[in-house]
Parts: sequence; C-alpha cells; structure tokens
Amino acid sequence: MNPKHLGQNSSLPASPEEAVLDYVPNPRLGRPYLVRFTGPEFTSLCPVTGQPDFAHLVIDYVPAETIVESKSLKLFLSSFRNHAAFHEDCTVGIGERLTAEMKPQWLRIGGYWYPRGGIPIDVFWQSGPAPDGLWLPDQGVPGYRGRG
Repeated sequence: MNPKHLGQNSSLPASPEEAVLDYVPNPRLGRPYLVRFTGPEFTSLCPVTGQPDFAHLVIDYVPAETIVESKSLKLFLSSFRNHAAFHEDCTVGIGERLTAEMKPQWLRIGGYWYPRGGIPIDVFWQSGPAPDGLWLPDQGVPGYRGRG
C-alpha cells in the first residue's frame, strides 16, 4: 500500500467522487479497538438553494485489516464543500464509502447538522451491530440548542 497523500503535496479534490482515500495496514491487527475522527467544521451545499450547510461529523470505526489515513480522509471530507447534496446523502454516503473501501469490522457516523430553515437535522448510520465487548463512548455532541 503506497499512500498517495501522506508526505506529499496534495490538492483539494474537486468532488467526493474524485477524492482518493488512502488505507494503510492496521498496526494492531487482531486487537479490537475504536478509532474516532471528528470533523467539527464539515460543509456541503444545499442542492436546492446552493447555500452552504454546516455539520459536526463524528466517525467511529473498528479496524479490520486496514485503517484510513487521516490526511486523505481530511481531503475527502473537504471535497464536500462544493458538493450539493442533502444532509442524509452526505452523511450516509461517507459512511458507506468508508465501509465499502476499508471493510472495517464496524463503522458508525453521526452527522450533527446545524439548522436549515430553522430545523436542525441529525443523521446517523452504522454498518451493523457494534462488536461485543467494545468500549463505545457517546459521540459527545449535544443536541442543537441555539444560543441558549
């Protein structure tokens, strides 16, 4: 596995479809553990108005043979900033792509979206039941409360 981005100058992909995610061997193969990535400033575009949408993403996964390289994940998530899609499509699509390519033992994603039209929308997806005995902390993102 030769990472495309790690240690290299990398441009922001024009779209999620053009983004290349790098995977490297799991350094603790056979030992179940949880990896968490948090993207507190995720952005995409509303497919109807073209206005920006903002979310706090939390991605939890239990690696199998590979782990996702964090720089490539950052570039992938950043590629959504000019991508027009509903909250559900962005959140579930990220989870499904990571699951399809990395093939983790388990993955979940929480998309905590800031209000659009006065209504916050939170989207959750997971690949299946969490492995038995896994320490699974709360994602730690409170429900939207406005300024209060």
